[in-house]
Amino acid sequence: MKIKHYTEVELEDVDRAGFEGVKARYVITDKDGAPHFAMRVFEFEPGGHTSLHQHPEEHEIFVLEGEVTVVNNKGEEFQLRPGHTLFIPPDEPHQFKNKSERVMKLICLIPLIKD
Repeated sequence: MKIKHYTEVELEDVDRAGFEGVKARYVITDKDGAPHFAMRVFEFEPGGHTSLHQHPEEHEIFVLEGEVTVVNNKGEEFQLRPGHTLFIPPDEPHQFKNKSERVMKLICLIPLIKD
């Protein structure tokens, strides 16, 4: 068993094309002995966003603080608040935006895909 507070994990800039004002704490990964899933806590600065992107792993999202706008591949936008959950299937295009004046935080769980 491994216990830690999420703030004990370094907050890192997410350096991906089209991502602005996004940071992450990789709180549980394979480095912690978790062979199947990773847990990340993302923080979006006001105006922060990801690109519209997709990948082979599913996402499970839980909104902790603030409001997040989720965009699908049709350009439809959905407003999520603390307590909302979101499932994104594999290969489904999606984007996250923080249109508010406050920091937005969410938990994101993904399966670890082994090559």
